[in-house]
Amino acid sequence: MDYAITAEIPTADELIELYGSVEWTAYTDDHAALVAAVDGSFCVLTARNAVGKLVGLARTVSDGYTIAYIQDILVSAEHQRLGIGGALLDELLHRTERIRQVVLLTDAEHAQRAFHESRGFTEAHDFAPHQLRSFVRFR
Repeated sequence: MDYAITAEIPTADELIELYGSVEWTAYTDDHAALVAAVDGSFCVLTARNAVGKLVGLARTVSDGYTIAYIQDILVSAEHQRLGIGGALLDELLHRTERIRQVVLLTDAEHAQRAFHESRGFTEAHDFAPHQLRSFVRFR
């Protein structure tokens, strides 16, 4: 499959359709918040297929110097397992290579760990020489 990765902010309808396709209802339950969050992101990358349909997105929240938090990497359900998520992550890592810390949280699925470790990430509790702790608070 041919696709192009570019830095852009998709339309509200495109965002709602993409996030809905992977059932991320925490985002789609509040359309205005989703659009505002993406618009306020440090870097937003999209993947579009040959006819221009949005099939993937990755975004970071960052100060641009010391930390970048990878907030979302998602690929529509029908376009998963085609290398699009990896290509989006690789491009995000390229664009944040001068930033000291790049951090992300993800589901505890085995495939998630393997995917992120293949891109140079280490789980916080496995970090050496000094162990790290990660904390999260959800509302």
